[in-house]
Amino acid sequence: MNIEQIKQPFTDIFPGDLSDNPMQRNTPKVLFSTVKPAGFNAPERIAFNADLAEETGLGQYEEKDLDFLVGNNLPENVKTYATAYAGHQFGNWAGQLGDGRAILAGEIINKDGKKTEIQWKGSGATPYSRHADGRAVLRSSVREYLMSEAMFHLGVPTTRALSLAFTGEDVVRDMMYNGNPQLEKGAVVIRTAESFLRFGHFELMSAQQEYKTLQDLADFTIKNYYPEITADGIDKYKQFFENICTRTANLMTEWFRVGFVHGVMNTDNMSVLGLTIDYGPYSMMDEYDLNFTPNTTDLPGRRYAFGKQGQISQWNLWQLANAFHPLIKDEKFLEDTLNQYGTYFWEAHDKMLCRKFGFDRLRESDEDFFTNWQGLMQELQMDYTLFFNQLEKLNTQSDIKSLFERVSYVILTDQRVKKLEDFTRKYEARLLSNTISKEESSELMRSANPKFTLRNYLLYECIEEINIGKTEMFEKLTKALENPYLELYPEFSVKRPAAYDDTTGCSTLSCSS
Repeated sequence: MNIEQIKQPFTDIFPGDLSDNPMQRNTPKVLFSTVKPAGFNAPERIAFNADLAEETGLGQYEEKDLDFLVGNNLPENVKTYATAYAGHQFGNWAGQLGDGRAILAGEIINKDGKKTEIQWKGSGATPYSRHADGRAVLRSSVREYLMSEAMFHLGVPTTRALSLAFTGEDVVRDMMYNGNPQLEKGAVVIRTAESFLRFGHFELMSAQQEYKTLQDLADFTIKNYYPEITADGIDKYKQFFENICTRTANLMTEWFRVGFVHGVMNTDNMSVLGLTIDYGPYSMMDEYDLNFTPNTTDLPGRRYAFGKQGQISQWNLWQLANAFHPLIKDEKFLEDTLNQYGTYFWEAHDKMLCRKFGFDRLRESDEDFFTNWQGLMQELQMDYTLFFNQLEKLNTQSDIKSLFERVSYVILTDQRVKKLEDFTRKYEARLLSNTISKEESSELMRSANPKFTLRNYLLYECIEEINIGKTEMFEKLTKALENPYLELYPEFSVKRPAAYDDTTGCSTLSCSS
């Protein structure tokens, strides 16, 4: 790989702590600290994303590159660092946080001028580890590697995964925080993004009243990642905030489209580029439930439940607006922008649902249709992905019970079948009002509704296999997630087996996951 081309523009611009001290501590008035990866004696490659490596400009993998996958024996040009940020966690101000188990190598620019940041996750402690060890375990690393790539191929803005490797050491983790710590295999993921800048980076500088650095950070972000912004002065920062709002709303719409539940939407886990970032206790939706949260830490309040992700993103943007206020100094603008966010998001959300149902455009009556559909989905516990796959097969000769019973998590009684029949009649009537052809309607559905989503039980089975040295399922899942709108493996297009309903690490996850 061409790791000699990695540069550190971020550290060249902003104030930082250059002490190479990994001990946990506060680092006021700085945005980063230099820190070296821990170093691992017996790394072993599990996966390498050759297509992504070529795209970023890193080039082909060679055996000599194994050390780089875990941050060992780095060349002199790679000056590694971790960034400081703050955040609101579960609605409460948490103060200084930062990259607790993520260390940045810097960025590389490919032949087309595209910039990509490269970051190890799980490569050791940083000043921001908050008394933790900065390591990552195999299960969380596999989940991040596969899910970030799955989201990319689904068409959802996301960070991506370059490699996955064993570290050769065991790590102690209390998986469910219940006093039952165990040794688990350690691993490191190299993840990439155009930038890993978060809401929390701006929150930290604003909270510390480091307004010059706050402005410099905003200017840096606009110059490097928002070339469409051409205004000057305060208008530049207004456009910046508006664009972040738009990107965030679009991201939330995509999460709803594919049935993704993040599980821990703290402001420090929100990207200012509108990317899905930090794959912890996430889940793809199995049975449709607006109140579903995969994160045991989020119980019983369910702050980050599936159906609340739109309003929580708006709440998070309010916190970012507070951080931006020293730059914009216009309360009415910020309030108006955030109030408009809700209108924009719900319109985008409903237009997205139109595509999933094959409707030509959003009509006033569709709001009632969608509301009734949501109630039916919850009552009949329909599998979110499989329901739309079956809906594509609906025709006037369909036996409704036969069509949908394989995608429901409850028994379809006569009364429930009657409700489905009523719904499908209304759906077919709505399709008749389309101004597009039946084939165009079907194509809308095919492009909006994946045939494959990376369910937690599949990840669980995959992790169990890798733990005993098998990689067949990992390779099969990789191929399936690269082609999510095709049904390559019919055995993956089934609802979650009942055996996994209460399996720790599958149906229930913690922030350790």
